[in-house]
Amino acid sequence: MAISISATVFKGGLGSSFNGGEDYTVLAKSDPNRVRVGKAVRAQPVMKNVNEGKGLFAPVVVVTRQIVGKKRFNQLRGKAIALHSQVINEFCKSIGADVKQKQGLIRLAKKNGERLGFLA
Repeated sequence: MAISISATVFKGGLGSSFNGGEDYTVLAKSDPNRVRVGKAVRAQPVMKNVNEGKGLFAPVVVVTRQIVGKKRFNQLRGKAIALHSQVINEFCKSIGADVKQKQGLIRLAKKNGERLGFLA
């Protein structure tokens, strides 16, 4: 035994219910206690070091940044990181390491720098 239901049984038809027809407007006006909530505002991610202020060298790094200024400090830090990357590259050439191993060593150097407080 099959049962069939017609979509036109509903007031205004099925199509008007989905398109915000009269049923929706009646429902929206009839329930004054309903609270409309807007879209959730998502906070922008903040790029920060999780070990900021921690590590053996963090106090020295913070004081140096305050003395020389943030712009000059970031320039010096960039030069130091570039020199360290060159040393790692030369080391990888001398031992015959491939690109993947070299990238692993650079990531390890960054993690160690964070732990020691060089990136504070």
